[in-house]
Amino acid sequence: MTNIAARKSVMILYSSPNCAMSHCARLVLQEKGITADIEYYDFENPPKELLKENPSGVSPTLIERDLVLYESRIIMEYLDERFPHPPLHQMDPVSRANARMLIKKIDQEWYQLLHDVLYTGEKKSAKAKKMLRESLLSSAPIFAARAYFMTDEFSLIDCVVTPLLWRMPSVGIDLSSAPDNVINKYAQRMFNRPAFRRSLSEVEKDMAELPR
Repeated sequence: MTNIAARKSVMILYSSPNCAMSHCARLVLQEKGITADIEYYDFENPPKELLKENPSGVSPTLIERDLVLYESRIIMEYLDERFPHPPLHQMDPVSRANARMLIKKIDQEWYQLLHDVLYTGEKKSAKAKKMLRESLLSSAPIFAARAYFMTDEFSLIDCVVTPLLWRMPSVGIDLSSAPDNVINKYAQRMFNRPAFRRSLSEVEKDMAELPR
């Protein structure tokens, strides 16, 4: 791997190939057409180049010249501000604040449950899977109400929701019982976006099937 010091002009995103949070950041990169090197690595064995800049080795980590960011939602907002076209955040302060609150709620509820499904004991995992499925199904009216998740334009919120939905088949969660199958219809539209297809790691491609 090329030394970071020799690549100071290049934006690098270090990413675990199966990390949902990293997937969100990769999706923003692709939606905005940002030129960046994506370095996939084993989270259990982070490369020395990454540890030099971020000793925690957490995924994702974004490095651009002397800037080091290592929290997915901060990285996503930075990318949207650094490369403003096309905008993925609402333009007015009230809408942006509401979007941030919604993303925080999704992280605290859905992403926390996904974490418990993947990384806790069998009993807790089964309970979390049931809760996650029920929570998503209860949100079916939100998926049906507007063209995108609570917005009329593709936004950072969709960049958060879509990687989570992509993982549902791999953890055994079926959402087809939602009225009019609205959640899967939303998901299929998101999965059909060229940027989403480009955002997938080789590991993630095996988690579900892309629409034909």
